[in-house]
This record gives sequence, C-alpha cells and structure tokens, in this order.
Amino acid sequence: MAITSKLTITTSKLDPFSRAVMRELEKRVAIGIPGDSVHPAEKGEAPINNAVLGYRFETGDPEKNLPARPHLVPGIETIREQAVERLKMAAAKAFLGDLTAPEKALHAIGLLGVSAVQQQITDGAFAPLAERTIKGRLRRGRTGTKPLIDTGAYRRSFSYVVTRRNIGGS
Repeated sequence: MAITSKLTITTSKLDPFSRAVMRELEKRVAIGIPGDSVHPAEKGEAPINNAVLGYRFETGDPEKNLPARPHLVPGIETIREQAVERLKMAAAKAFLGDLTAPEKALHAIGLLGVSAVQQQITDGAFAPLAERTIKGRLRRGRTGTKPLIDTGAYRRSFSYVVTRRNIGGS
C-alpha cells in the first residue's frame, strides 16, 4: 500500500521561492525491485526477472502452487509512521528555506524501506516451503529452508529511487 498525498496548486502565481519549494515537494520515493534486476539462473533454467519473482512471491501463483508470502507491503507498512514524520519535518524545513530537506528525507525513507522489506524477508512468518522445494535445494547444495531466501540474490535486489511527479499546475 503506497503512502500517497494529493495537492493541487497553480504555481504560476507563486513567487520564485515558493515555486522552488513546490518543485522539491513534487518528488517521491519508490521502493521495490528495478525492472532490469535478473535472478541468476540455475543450471538448465532460464533467468527470471526479480520483479516478476517479487510479484509472484508477494501475491502467490496458484498455477505454480506458490502460496502468497507478502513481504513488500508489510515491510513498507512497518515504516509508515516514520516516513510520515520525516516528510512533515522535511516540508517544514523546505518552507523555512532548506530546499534540500525533502529530497534528503525521501532518500532516508528509501533506505528505511529497503531495510524494512529485507528484514521482513528475513523474519517473516511465511508458509513453509514445499517438500519438493526443499529437496530441490538440497540437490543444488543448499541447506536453508527459509522461504524467499535461497541464494540471497532476491533479497539483495530491493532498491529505491527518488523521482519527480507532477502534482498540478507547474
């Protein structure tokens, strides 16, 4: 679940400082898996995009007998209050003249979010792995039975990006 806000302002009537503040407040942070992140293939398998894996892990895939193991949304939910407080403080600082505060806050939230999702993967109470999956891991020389963690590549694939969005009028 995304933390969103909506603000519509016509910036053409604002003074230059206010326009600069509004430009900074148009930024957002996205936490997830980059589209070009590819999971390393095992022998005889085709590589798969980590974002596709993430969607399957998060929501489940009945056709592949894969239960839902939500970790992205619950991980982000754990930082919701911290994110809101950081954004409030950053907006206040921006209106007082510190135009770098909003972007710094978004980067801090991005790092918090990535860490929270990775922690959720590590500590989450997920449906156990199927016996077939555990046997497959053992054949490949892996001994772990923790869902979502095999090589660690998927867990490490989470990242964040700060981007600009248009909130109206500018």
